[in-house]
Amino acid sequence: MRKATLFLGIIFLVFILAACTEEDESANQEEEDRIVSVETGEIEEGDLDIDRTISGRVEPNKTTPITVEQPGEIETLEVESGASVEEDDKIATISTPAGTQTINAPSDGELMQLQAGEGEMINPEEPFAIIADTSSWKLQFTATARILELINKDDTFTATINGDEFEATITQIDSMPDDTGLYPVVATIDDEQDQDILTGTVATLAIPETVVSDSLLVPTASIVEENNESYVYIVNDNQVERKKVTVNEMQSAKTAVEGELEPGDEIVTSGQLTLQDGDSVEVVKGE
Repeated sequence: MRKATLFLGIIFLVFILAACTEEDESANQEEEDRIVSVETGEIEEGDLDIDRTISGRVEPNKTTPITVEQPGEIETLEVESGASVEEDDKIATISTPAGTQTINAPSDGELMQLQAGEGEMINPEEPFAIIADTSSWKLQFTATARILELINKDDTFTATINGDEFEATITQIDSMPDDTGLYPVVATIDDEQDQDILTGTVATLAIPETVVSDSLLVPTASIVEENNESYVYIVNDNQVERKKVTVNEMQSAKTAVEGELEPGDEIVTSGQLTLQDGDSVEVVKGE
């Protein structure tokens, strides 16, 4: 009876060990067959820039005043403030001691700052209105001495007005500061799309500053931090290789690094937190 019990116990242990071995082999096989879905980007070589921004106001680059030679009363007003006019368009008629006179537009543009309406008096001491050339705008900024080191006359930068971007050309840089200690800077833009820019609208100018030159640049999202060290995963033949890097400067989109990397290498930007060196991957999206 004891021999039979012992024999059954041995058979049970063998069965358990065999089952465990099969489970281990199955787990190992699943680990070997594991394919991780990742997104990737590309390593670049170049300068790492950051944008310094300054803000200012928008004004028409060119304005032409409409004046009268004699005081008079406006009999008829043909256009409203804000209307687009062409040179020689009729603006108004006025009654003067010398008779009725017609006021015509001296140039193409937008009628602005209309000073009087029908039945009201106007005089030659101040403009009756102005014509603004809205095809070109002047952006007036003030900048610190540090910003002045980054710009030169005729440089072009990106200006943003009401969410729209324009190419702005620096046309004036004052060498003397104003009462606030800042330096006046003027840039101009062309509004060929006629995007309804209003006088006095806020404009911002983005001025790039190079913080690291001639460096390897990787997407910031690709950096993995572990035990106070930084790593990235490079994709070769659908497998990843973990490589240590030294971070020189990190910005929101790109990071300047040193390491055994090459420009053009495919680098994991999403999904790397679950990766191990040598894992098989499937690239599901790349930039």
